[in-house]
Amino acid sequence: MPKVELDVETTASPEAVRAALLDFSDRRPEIWPGIDPSLYKVYSVGADTADVQEGSKMPGASIWAREHYDWSKDGLVTWTVKESNFCAPGSYVSAAIAPRGDGGSRIHVIWNRTPTSVPGRLATVLIQLTRGRPVATSMRKALARLERPPTS
Repeated sequence: MPKVELDVETTASPEAVRAALLDFSDRRPEIWPGIDPSLYKVYSVGADTADVQEGSKMPGASIWAREHYDWSKDGLVTWTVKESNFCAPGSYVSAAIAPRGDGGSRIHVIWNRTPTSVPGRLATVLIQLTRGRPVATSMRKALARLERPPTS
């Protein structure tokens, strides 16, 4: 599987980051702007797992994946593909959330997806060549909504 690792930092607390990653309400596409509301479906949410479909629309194509979210390990959220039109089952993304000394968070992301379609291959090449820049940019956009002003 093509794998990219990257770090994203935010002034948002680890609790706020975790809450945003695990918000499976109707607000999820607002929190995570890369998710198209028409491709978002919740199948089940449990104490430390959820099954959801998420996707994005791009010119001429939509990509989606039914993902199994797991947050049973403290500080780690992993979403693994069960079914998708762009990547293989078993492909995954994980986010390890760690506190920073200033109350913010550092998120270590592992993006590990095996493409199965032309749009998937194009996205994978782009993500690999840029060392995950589209993933980091999408995450930063969402996290910017959670950030609090710096304390003096």
